[in-house]
Amino acid sequence: MGSMTPFGVLAAIPSPAKGTVDLGPLTLHMYGLMLAIGVVVAARLADRRARRFALPEGAISEIATVTVIAGVVGARVYHLFTGYDWDEGGLAGAAKIWEGGLSIWGAVAGGAIGAIIMSKRKKLPTSVVLDACAPAVAVAQGIGRWGNWWTQELFGRPTDLPWGLEISLNKRPAEYLDVETFHPTFLYESLWCFGLFFVLSWAERRFAFRRGQTLALYVALYCIERFFMELLRVDPASELFGMRFNALLSIVLSGAGLIAFVVIGRRDGPHLYPNGDDPLGATLDTADDSDPLSDGVAVGDES
Repeated sequence: MGSMTPFGVLAAIPSPAKGTVDLGPLTLHMYGLMLAIGVVVAARLADRRARRFALPEGAISEIATVTVIAGVVGARVYHLFTGYDWDEGGLAGAAKIWEGGLSIWGAVAGGAIGAIIMSKRKKLPTSVVLDACAPAVAVAQGIGRWGNWWTQELFGRPTDLPWGLEISLNKRPAEYLDVETFHPTFLYESLWCFGLFFVLSWAERRFAFRRGQTLALYVALYCIERFFMELLRVDPASELFGMRFNALLSIVLSGAGLIAFVVIGRRDGPHLYPNGDDPLGATLDTADDSDPLSDGVAVGDES
């Protein structure tokens, strides 16, 4: 447990002794459970958002399974090539996703590919589908990050701040064996992602976003936060030009997201909410060639 100050205030965030919870004969792997909860909540949120954009009822649910599977595969593949310790885990450990090791970069990329493919097959405007999902994905990330708390991984540099995270001796890097508390990067990212959901949901209404802008802003803002988290973390990672590869990737993707946001906003493309309103069940403008991710069908069209 965390130490106590003279005023009785918790002076550190304790970590679970293990990453599982035993319920009789059933053992729950909490990392996987946090991911599952995040996926379920995100699917519900994305489905509600899709109805506000006048997508057919159940449109997100119909593509969710493929999107989630593609996201998990992408998350694991990216981790295996950029952060997995093959000497320690070996080939047998490559599939043990319940023990951790799912990269958000791979998850978003894989999930996006799955969503694009399925939206094309369902003849849905792809940019609207991705806009509906983007803030919900942020919520899934916010919930899923608590899996890293259970597994005591991906924490930051040592700190003596009152919210420092206690890390077990066997989980600390060799150079920090004499340090007990570290920056809780899982908590920082979780709070940022929850805030990102509300910022995106508010901004797309307030500023009458065009199709594709919500996704672009999600990428830009999430990557800004992720850049600083990468600078804080002490876990081994691939490097390029003396910097963590994922930090460099964050810079590139954030810049690309901001550029896409501005470019889309200057084009005469269809809006997510017609006239900046939020008309539940209203039919949006018909997709046209100005929407780079549209397949040329109306949002309300069903196949």
